[in-house]
Amino acid sequence: MALIKEFQSVSSDSQRLHGPVTCGHRAFNVDGQRILQLDTYGSTERKILDKISQSIQLDATSARELLKIIEDAFPDLTR
Repeated sequence: MALIKEFQSVSSDSQRLHGPVTCGHRAFNVDGQRILQLDTYGSTERKILDKISQSIQLDATSARELLKIIEDAFPDLTR
């Protein structure tokens, strides 16, 4: 699990689409700080179904930064 504190633009030669999975989400408070946690679950081909593969956590600062990244990547989105 990781609490994202910084985003960094990176380049990559790999541009393949990954297989679809489910992402669970929940929000909670820790020491007065609001946290959004996203959990991805393994593909249907995994040995243990419904097991969390990865978890990331965002605080308000990183959530704002992610919103900006999403708006830049998808300029046609509207709120």
